[in-house]
Amino acid sequence: MVDVFEQVEEELRSEKLKRLAKTWLPITAGILVVALVAALGWWGWDSLNSSKANKGAEAYDRGMEALRAEKPADARLAFEEAVKAGNGAYKSMALQQQAGLAVSADKIPDAVRLFDEAAKASSDPILSDPPALKAAFLVMDTAPLADLEARLTPLAEDKRPLHAFAQEALALARLQHGKTKEAREAFVLLQLGQDVPDDVRQRAQVAIATIDAGTVAALPRIVDEAKKATPPAAGAANAPTTSAPAPAPAQ
Repeated sequence: MVDVFEQVEEELRSEKLKRLAKTWLPITAGILVVALVAALGWWGWDSLNSSKANKGAEAYDRGMEALRAEKPADARLAFEEAVKAGNGAYKSMALQQQAGLAVSADKIPDAVRLFDEAAKASSDPILSDPPALKAAFLVMDTAPLADLEARLTPLAEDKRPLHAFAQEALALARLQHGKTKEAREAFVLLQLGQDVPDDVRQRAQVAIATIDAGTVAALPRIVDEAKKATPPAAGAANAPTTSAPAPAPAQ
């Protein structure tokens, strides 16, 4: 009798294992297929991104060489290729160089558009914030205050890489549009801030003195100095300035 019971129990266990196998094997197989597809997808994306980065780097380097050789037409073509072939980083930097060439040709609307495109080309604020700030400075004298605030307020948040420069630009915009009290308060905060670059702090002191003296004669000079002080995007530290195709450091 014991052998019979053991045989029945063994058969029951076998049937249970079969049912479990029928239930879970398709699910397990599906999970493995999804994992395989994900792995292949990541590999393909990584390979494509690496390829785009390499192509963008080659085209961007040719553009920079053309700028150093004072061949703006060749530089423009190379940067256009970098925009089409490169990844987000090289696309952003190439668009900024194109914008610089547009500034040199006094094509300010084109420059603003290109800087805006450069800001949208990368999700990394280190790359996107410099061109966004430069675009704001280019329209500083013509855009309504609401437009300038929409451009600058996100850049002025404390965690953004150029927040001090953006806060300064925002204060200058408000000063130009008659919001003297708000502008002065912002300049005071910049003057007293712990992580404010020295040149921004010094311009804030000049702006405060200008406001207290009741004159705006020095305002255009302050704005011009702030424009020139805008740091370049990451990876463009050795690039020519975005405001002229000469072989000077980027502004």
